Amino acid sequence: MEVSRAGYFPTLVYTPSYMKKLSAYVRPFLEYLEIEKGRSSLTVRNYDFYLQRFINWAKDPAADKVSAEDVRQYRLYLNRMNDGRGGTLKKSTQNYHLIALRSFLKYMAKHDVETLAPEKIELAKQGSRDVSFLDASDLARLLEAPSKSDAPKILQLRDRAILELFFSTGMRVSELAGLKKENVNLSRDEFTVRGKGDKTRVVFLSHQAKFYLKEYLGLREDESPYLFVRHDRARGAQDETGPITPRSVERLVHHYSIAAGIPKNVTPHTLRHSFATDLLMNGADIRSVQAMLGHASITTTQIYTHVTNQQLKEVHQAFHARQREDE
Repeated sequence: MEVSRAGYFPTLVYTPSYMKKLSAYVRPFLEYLEIEKGRSSLTVRNYDFYLQRFINWAKDPAADKVSAEDVRQYRLYLNRMNDGRGGTLKKSTQNYHLIALRSFLKYMAKHDVETLAPEKIELAKQGSRDVSFLDASDLARLLEAPSKSDAPKILQLRDRAILELFFSTGMRVSELAGLKKENVNLSRDEFTVRGKGDKTRVVFLSHQAKFYLKEYLGLREDESPYLFVRHDRARGAQDETGPITPRSVERLVHHYSIAAGIPKNVTPHTLRHSFATDLLMNGADIRSVQAMLGHASITTTQIYTHVTNQQLKEVHQAFHARQREDE
């Protein structure tokens, strides 16, 4: 494989005996995702996993030998695959595999590699996506749960600040866990966050989020640049080895949801959903919510509309069959 003069993007030059194997194109494709498309390291790893699954299943065929029938058989394979919990793969998970394969084929076509046309791959049809969010009473109990715990004060404040920040901004867990102090200017009520695809957006601080962040940072004595750090639960001492991890944030959200007596499974994404539905229920337009969530497509944001049509019930009650009531 040769490297272009730009020095960062490998061109697809291979020995003739090897150039047609699918596996030969995977690494350049992943580097293309990282450099040209700006995909996160997690996305790149996921694409690698999905592509390796197809290549292993298909026994690493030549690129020009991949057929529509191969894809059909692969879809059957995915549809019947055991998910390790006694069920089969979700339609959304199957589609992740197909999206990765389609992007891979599109990349090869762009580089004049003879292979199956990417548009031949159709995604599995999915039902409407379920959106789990908290009602006002559950949300209030969850947000107050850290303050009612017996944890050291600095942990109470950190965890309350995390929960308030989730609900105030609708941030993803990876975005929140990676924040540094320099990213958040507490003299203002807004700051910029870098999300999927390295895209930036503005998020806004509620009075509660701002208050608990100030209180938490006021107790910090470490020199870590991160906004949220790990602490020893017994002493509240800082662990300066790095920031709190997304997995740790997921665990603390789950912990406080149980402490608050909330029966459903609550995750950081539940708070993101709650942020979006709260805005829409209170009259925000969907385009503004799309911008605040950092969705590339309005279609993604529209999953919330079917759970925020409370006003439709009021319209129905006010205007439906009024003539019959007057009889």
